Amino acid sequence: MHVFVTGASGWIGSGTVADLLADGHEVTGLARSDGSAAALEAKGAQVRRGDLDDLDSIRSGAEAADAVIHLANKHDWSDLAASNAAERAAVQTIGDALAGTGRPFLLASGVAALSQGRPATEADPSPFHGPDSPRGGSENLALEYVDRDVHTVSLRFAPTVHGAGDHGFIATLAAIARRTGVSGYPGDGANRWAAVHRADAARLVTLGLGKAPAGARLHAVAEEGVPSRVIADAIGRALDLPVTSIAPQDIQGHFGWIGAFFAMDLSATSEATRELLGWTPTGPTLIEDLDAGAYTAH
Repeated sequence: MHVFVTGASGWIGSGTVADLLADGHEVTGLARSDGSAAALEAKGAQVRRGDLDDLDSIRSGAEAADAVIHLANKHDWSDLAASNAAERAAVQTIGDALAGTGRPFLLASGVAALSQGRPATEADPSPFHGPDSPRGGSENLALEYVDRDVHTVSLRFAPTVHGAGDHGFIATLAAIARRTGVSGYPGDGANRWAAVHRADAARLVTLGLGKAPAGARLHAVAEEGVPSRVIADAIGRALDLPVTSIAPQDIQGHFGWIGAFFAMDLSATSEATRELLGWTPTGPTLIEDLDAGAYTAH
């Protein structure tokens, strides 16, 4: 199958491209820089130049492929409105390009704010609708295309997709610990984050491409929830720093933009996904990665 991948050189995307190629698929990746293009070509993928704002390139890539996996996102925490708008526009462009074809369209989403007081499940609908909502309401927008003969599948990734080389949330928390001299956790540290190793997340995407029915929501979750206190303890061990609670009123000042996320309970299950796909995570746990030094480099 010829698969067009946005975000192909990113953290999850680069792992996904490698897994797709190993599974025998032909891959074209969207690349916005010479470095990204070279990395994709070195893996054996084809390259389409463009970025998330280049809707013509995204449209052409989708039209030329047998399936689309949309993993790109600006992740501009200083201008979330612009990130949300770009995400919605890209999803609408891909959906319109695939309408009436029955082709697979897999897109990245998350498990954030799906439930209250319990781990989120695949049956929980996203509460985000419309262009002003998180990620521009992209999951619900994409799922609307099922009625227009698009084989949409939502890929809900755990808040931490971890591993050596990660520059995401856990790397940010480690950088804050280095800067402040303490590894902090919010309040009593009981709130939890779901987690998955990058290799396991990439494998789930490939399996979802071949096995998930239209309208499915898949959870890329290996660990249901790691308490923030346990995460902070592991960061403290890795960096040889003291570990301390950060009072609720001080969370934003200490952690900055990531504080609101680190204080959330973002636990989730993946039982339905595992049964549907035959997916069994085998990678290291988040704490094993931290203890192995995956986040110790500056």
